[in-house]
Amino acid sequence: MVCLALVVMKILSKRTLLIVIFTGLALSLVFFYFIFKNSIESELILPVENPIIYSNEINPGLPLRLKIPGINVDVAIEQVGLTSNGEMGVPNGPDDVAWFELGPRPGENGSAVIAGHYGRWKNGEGSVFDDLNKLRKGDILYIEDDMGVTISFVVRESRSYYPDEDASDVFNLNDGKPHLNLITCEGVWDEILKSYSERLVVFTDKE
Repeated sequence: MVCLALVVMKILSKRTLLIVIFTGLALSLVFFYFIFKNSIESELILPVENPIIYSNEINPGLPLRLKIPGINVDVAIEQVGLTSNGEMGVPNGPDDVAWFELGPRPGENGSAVIAGHYGRWKNGEGSVFDDLNKLRKGDILYIEDDMGVTISFVVRESRSYYPDEDASDVFNLNDGKPHLNLITCEGVWDEILKSYSERLVVFTDKE
């Protein structure tokens, strides 16, 4: 009887131990469930100080062509950087325009800049931006990029600068909107400096 009782006690002890273990595991699972649930809910309601806002707009491609119907301009776009003097490079010829590739692409936030020549050359040929001063507020121009997208811009204003005048606003405006600024020369030709006396900038905004 004693041996049988000991066996029964051992069986009961094992069953009791198993019950205790399973009960403990169940309670632990319930405990961790609530902790995990509460931690997730707490994470979801945490305030975000600086949320990242993603735009659904496609990033513009490289600009290939500039079209300004109002002054009959339809021309391919070159790319230029800075000269050794720290100035924006210029297009190769009178019929060319050049985009400043160190700045934003036309259509990106910030000020994209395109320059074109003005005036008569030695062979008597005119330049692509000879009539840029004829653009008025509300006129439309277009950029075609290498992704086959056409982006339209509307003229906001025109402004003249002297060569030594601060023109940082032509390149550095960043109000979170896309702009395109067109630059050319105007004024009186200086034979010694081989340059015109002023610069004309046409400021445009993406439509």
